Amino acid sequence: MKKILIIFSIIITSLTAFLSCKKLTEHPEGAITPDNFYQTQSDAIAAVTAVYSTLTTDINNDFPIYGRNLNLLIDNPSDNQVYSPSNTNPDVRALGTATYVSTNDRVHKIYAQLYWGIDKANIAIDNIPTIPAEKFVDPIHSQANLVREARFIRALLYFNLVRMFGAVPLVLHDQQTVESAGELVGRTAKDSVYAQIITDLDSATALPSSYTGANIGRVTSGAAHALLAKVYVTRQDWANAITELRKVITAGTAGFTDATTGSYGYDLFAKFSDAFQAATKNGKEHVFSAQFNGTAGGFTSTNTLSSFTWSSSAYTADIPADSSVVHIFDMNDQRRSATFYDSLFNLSTNAWVKWPFFNFLKFVDQSTGFTTALQGNQGANSKINFPVIRYSEVLLLYAEALNELYGPTPDAYNAINIVRGRAYNSYISNGLYTDHTYDLAGLTQSGFRDAVFTERRKEFIQECQRWFDLVRRTDFGPGIYYLNSVHSMIGNPKAAASLKDTLFPIPQTELDLYGGRNSNFYQNPGW
Repeated sequence: MKKILIIFSIIITSLTAFLSCKKLTEHPEGAITPDNFYQTQSDAIAAVTAVYSTLTTDINNDFPIYGRNLNLLIDNPSDNQVYSPSNTNPDVRALGTATYVSTNDRVHKIYAQLYWGIDKANIAIDNIPTIPAEKFVDPIHSQANLVREARFIRALLYFNLVRMFGAVPLVLHDQQTVESAGELVGRTAKDSVYAQIITDLDSATALPSSYTGANIGRVTSGAAHALLAKVYVTRQDWANAITELRKVITAGTAGFTDATTGSYGYDLFAKFSDAFQAATKNGKEHVFSAQFNGTAGGFTSTNTLSSFTWSSSAYTADIPADSSVVHIFDMNDQRRSATFYDSLFNLSTNAWVKWPFFNFLKFVDQSTGFTTALQGNQGANSKINFPVIRYSEVLLLYAEALNELYGPTPDAYNAINIVRGRAYNSYISNGLYTDHTYDLAGLTQSGFRDAVFTERRKEFIQECQRWFDLVRRTDFGPGIYYLNSVHSMIGNPKAAASLKDTLFPIPQTELDLYGGRNSNFYQNPGW
């Protein structure tokens, strides 16, 4: 990857993004470089804003990471989702049938997008400390905090990379400005990549606990602790996961016997669908979200996960894999109606139309009401944020970690039952709910583990979680839970799935850049 060529001439695009937010006095005889750009606190803020933007925009105006592209890689290959009959993209269809290859465009796109964001983070991390300290007059955006925010995003992007591809090049500086820029960077062992992720997140735990006004949505210390806990769960480091999760779970939450110390005010919305509406974005359940504003053109910031056009197709771009996905929910579970729909009011005929199949509803922007939201291209201009981490996941991670370390303890049951209490419409606040009919009890450790993964499936459909969950579970043997799950789908649409599919292939384009000149840059097994 000479000069990390996957990152599309990052310096130019990064500076373009930074400068688009500023009014400048033009000096045509000059040249803009990192050396003369990083002069003020405003420059540093713009640099970090550009890092955030990589989550919700794409340099080629393609689907952003959290606007749909990661969903195509993590949900379509799982047992939750497939491409719809209206989707003719062969690379997307291949993901849905486990027949994709190393030249798959979507695989290469996500790999490039993740490194694009990492490079922007590296640029900010390297250059913000060069700005004189006296330039930082706003303490909310201190020099140290801006670097910590960039390190959180870098950790998040590497976390996605290492889970999807295994060992990956660990690049921690802007390759255009270091002595080794011409090196063909080899793949770094997973343990080393995870060590850097943990180091970056540890740094980010010193961020503010909350923000106000225009700063709402920035990374908080609570988000850093929560993501760090998720990293530890993925690594099956249960003790450290529990330590981090207790720092996030709100102190005094009803039902817990062991003390939790979270002071962030996190809680569940009583109404599940409020986690997925523009009016309630960045609310009490949102630990960290990718921020969408619904604009289009240039660098888009549009969540297109539930785009719909009545006039052209009855199908959205992606659909539930089969009827069993819908029917894992009880009819009394409010997540069912918040996640799927099978009827639509046609404004042209003034009649409701019921289809013999379901579509995803979770990310349809209903700001103007359910009826109009599904007309025209309203879904394609969604202002709904993408929840990277919700408080319900913090509770389920806590239940999982406790069970793995100690078995199904009272606190493990309490954590999962709080989530179920909300699902069944009886949640009040602070862990209190009124209907205990659906509480779990009396399970073995293995049975509780199954319950946690089932609850995660119900809770996080379309949220880029399921494939990660399928491949990280190893109690049946590496990859077996994944294979059992996708091979049990109705009609067996993923019959081609095999153990190699527990990692994605290194994009062939990247291998071609090396031309065999670095033996430590190699393809994943089976690809």
